[in-house]
Parts: sequence; C-alpha cells; structure tokens
Amino acid sequence: MLVPKRVKHRREHRGKMRGEAKGGKTVAFGEFGLQATTSSWITNRQIEAARIAMTRYMKRGGKVWIKIFPHKSYTSKGVGVRMGNGKGAPEGWVAPVKRGKVMFEVGGVSEEIAREALRLASHKLPVKTKVLTREVEGE
Repeated sequence: MLVPKRVKHRREHRGKMRGEAKGGKTVAFGEFGLQATTSSWITNRQIEAARIAMTRYMKRGGKVWIKIFPHKSYTSKGVGVRMGNGKGAPEGWVAPVKRGKVMFEVGGVSEEIAREALRLASHKLPVKTKVLTREVEGE
C-alpha cells in the first residue's frame, strides 16, 4: 500500500478540486494511459486495487506505471463523537486527482490487452476515465 514515509504535518486542509491538472496530462512512459475525466480523491487502497486488477489481467507480461501518489492525509472523527472538540484523527491517505491527469500507464503488451487491463482498473476508481494512446513524434 502506498503511504508517505514521513510528513511534516499529520493533518491537512481539504483544499479545492477546481480546474484541470497542471501537468501529467500525456502518456510519458508506456504506450497506453488511463486519464481521469472527472476530479476526485483516490485512496491508496483504490490505487492498489487498480494495480492488482491490471497486473492480474496482463499476467506476467508488460509493465505498469503508477503516476499518482497518496501524499494527502484525510481525517475523520469516531462514531458517536459530538461536533467540535478539534479535528479528527488521521484516517488514511489520498491522491487528489484533477481531470486530465494520467493516473496509470501500461506498456509491453498488445493494444487489446492494455485497453482491457485499463478498463478493469477504471472500475476500481471513483473517477470517470478514458484510455489514451501515446503519440509518437515524427509520425
């Protein structure tokens, strides 16, 4: 499971999810990528579930690149705890993903295997997605 080794502050502001991703909008490493078309927080468990879905479908072939990391903590109060009395305890880790961000990339497999692997991964994620193909310079 992906978690930061250490952080300066355990509790963070939630922040805003407005607009598009600033960078990471193109396929850089593999031949195919899974791009978010909506914005959301993606937990480290969802990232891991998507990774497992892809690698199991591709068996031992190909390579998967995970281009997002859950560096943001989220908190929650216990069940039955009244309002107030400060911010809750850190509950888990999320990767804030804005629309346009390429989250996963796949390489070393055929197009139909890559598309199906990315489709299976997209079912594990809370965002709408589309599959991108790498544009090769000079063609």
